[in-house]
Amino acid sequence: MARGAASSRQPAAGPGRPKKARRRAGGRPTGKALAHLRAADPVLAKLIDTLSPLPDARAGRPALDDHYGALVRSITGQQLSVLAARAIYGRLTERFGGRPPTPREILDDDPEELRAAAGLSRAKVSFLRSLAEHVLSGELELERLDELPDEQVAEELIAIKGLGQWTVDMFLMFHLDRPDVLPVGDLGIRRAFERLYGFDALPQAAQMIEIAEPWRPYRTLACRYLWRSLHNEPA
Repeated sequence: MARGAASSRQPAAGPGRPKKARRRAGGRPTGKALAHLRAADPVLAKLIDTLSPLPDARAGRPALDDHYGALVRSITGQQLSVLAARAIYGRLTERFGGRPPTPREILDDDPEELRAAAGLSRAKVSFLRSLAEHVLSGELELERLDELPDEQVAEELIAIKGLGQWTVDMFLMFHLDRPDVLPVGDLGIRRAFERLYGFDALPQAAQMIEIAEPWRPYRTLACRYLWRSLHNEPA
């Protein structure tokens, strides 16, 4: 695959901010999706009746065409509580005029000053810099992610330092609005399975996949109800 160099100093049109708007695929619950989940699983049927309507999954997140900003947000929120993740991301965007920084701005900033200002760990600063380097070099072509299937999106992102499967799953679910993602490595989802399906301990991935098979092709929406049952949908 040919990869050209890219750069950006303008927040409205740099890497991660393609001009073409994208169609939402799995963001807001539809009647068809809810009916499918109700019929597929009595546990979900009860949750849907008890917890509906869900809050807007897009609230407080970067714009749908800002792939780079969404990945920055995901990195800052790794392994943190919802409140802590929101606070750190808020301090990061405040440093850049209330918006996500561009790749060029991340690399031009002093790493220690950025870490101190936002409350980031040194590891996360290095992850942000790795992401910025991959975007500016053209190794990661953000504009293509909309067109790729979930598995290929994962391959592209996991090649970057600090981007693991959890981050990929959150990006697929909450930014690309992919409707059929099951984040088996998410602690909240595992806890919800444990509580709702009578496990004596946190379930393994294979057990979760088996239970969730009837949810297809709406596993993303089902997981939002599982998170909601614990009041801790990812920030």
